[in-house]
Amino acid sequence: MDKIAFKMKLKPGFKKEYKHRHDAIWPELKELLSKSGVRDYTIFLDEETNTLFAIQYQAGDNSSQDLGSNPIVQKWWKYMEDIMETNPDSSPVSIPLEKVFHMD
Repeated sequence: MDKIAFKMKLKPGFKKEYKHRHDAIWPELKELLSKSGVRDYTIFLDEETNTLFAIQYQAGDNSSQDLGSNPIVQKWWKYMEDIMETNPDSSPVSIPLEKVFHMD
């Protein structure tokens, strides 16, 4: 199982709303992620910079970052675009992070 990390950007003042929306994540989105092999998906927030740091395990070849053509994901992007920095297609601006250290 591979582990990936990436960062995104939350618009200022939306911490509570971001958490609220993720606490109520749509069952169909959660199922899609699970069926795609995404496991142990965690998102952290650096409140000083409004940077979201995400880490997830992927059981297959796909991560959540590879599901952009799915209508459920596109609907989620639209739902989240008012509180996050996004690309023209409503996807969150997401920057992959390079692993430089690991310790078990």
